[in-house]
Amino acid sequence: MNTGWTARAREIDSFKVMDLLKRAAELDAAGHDVVHMEAGEPDFPTAEPIMAAARAALAAGHTRYTPAGGIAPLREAIAGFYQQRYGVTITPQQVLVTAGASGALLLAFALLAAPGSRFLLADPGYPCNRQFLRLLEARGQLIPVGPETNYQLTPELIEQHWQDDTAGVLLASPSNPTGSVVPTEQLAAIADSVRRLGGALIVDEIYHGLTYGFDAETVLGVAPEAVVLNSFSKYFGMTGWRLGWLVAPEDAVAEMEKIAQNLFISPATLSQHAALAAFFPETLAILEQRREAFAVRRDRLVEGLRALGFGIPLMPEGAFYVYADASHLTDDSYAYCWSLLEEDHLAVTPGADFGCNHPERYIRFSYTTGLDRIELALARLQARISRG
Repeated sequence: MNTGWTARAREIDSFKVMDLLKRAAELDAAGHDVVHMEAGEPDFPTAEPIMAAARAALAAGHTRYTPAGGIAPLREAIAGFYQQRYGVTITPQQVLVTAGASGALLLAFALLAAPGSRFLLADPGYPCNRQFLRLLEARGQLIPVGPETNYQLTPELIEQHWQDDTAGVLLASPSNPTGSVVPTEQLAAIADSVRRLGGALIVDEIYHGLTYGFDAETVLGVAPEAVVLNSFSKYFGMTGWRLGWLVAPEDAVAEMEKIAQNLFISPATLSQHAALAAFFPETLAILEQRREAFAVRRDRLVEGLRALGFGIPLMPEGAFYVYADASHLTDDSYAYCWSLLEEDHLAVTPGADFGCNHPERYIRFSYTTGLDRIELALARLQARISRG
């Protein structure tokens, strides 16, 4: 090992789902029929109105740098989307277009997480959150959550775990990996607690639009001072375009835009022009049809996994994941997931990616594949269980 490497670099954990994805691709290339339920990437192609907008932008020569905060028409369109979908008024100057939601999170933490400070995070939760904090010499304090709190932080948990060096709270609603949603009343109560404690509230809303049977409300309706992260990757189906945004008070956006100038220069120009079409009525109609398809997939997968003995105490409310207790099959879900991939050609993600809250018990299944592939996955699981 190179002793010149920093402790910061050595302490960043690998993103295990990406390791699985790499090996699954190798098996695909070798001719195996792998069922992919590992990655958080919609299987639907980018909607045609977005593709058409990209082709038109390319033909018009939109290939040069843009302002670091994004092109003005896109910031205006995002602000308009909040008014249309949530009835919340924000200004375009409160919007910062970013290099994916990951870029938004890095900017938010760079602004709010001082070295040595901590952010409170739900465990299980998205793994990269705590890695970003480590990169900035801050840290994530993981708070175990379970079905009794709908796998989310509560005002009581926040007040219980708050310390002198706590800088704030990061929520994800809907969450990865559990698909749980924080109700609006609880968002308001959490915002009140964080405000009273003198901290910052960041809310990851990147799975908004992918809730089933209801529409999630943005935290901005109850806490206009919050920093909100969102993305064109999930609901809008633009993963490889690497485009996201954040919403914050105008003075905070100005500070983060300054950081973005240094880190990223600007978001991808072609992606920004393509994303203008994401808010067209014809595009939203396509995306709503896809949301209905995800709901059908969720229902079938949960039904099938429960029939096989997996523990799923609450129906996931959003995103496209099922976080299932597999302790009836294994006490090492990491090894079990690799075995499923190598022996059964089923790619799923072990709980080890999502925190320290009994990860050896859990497997995350992503229903970003068709019903026929979900049925094949369930059949392969049944065969695996039958042979012991």
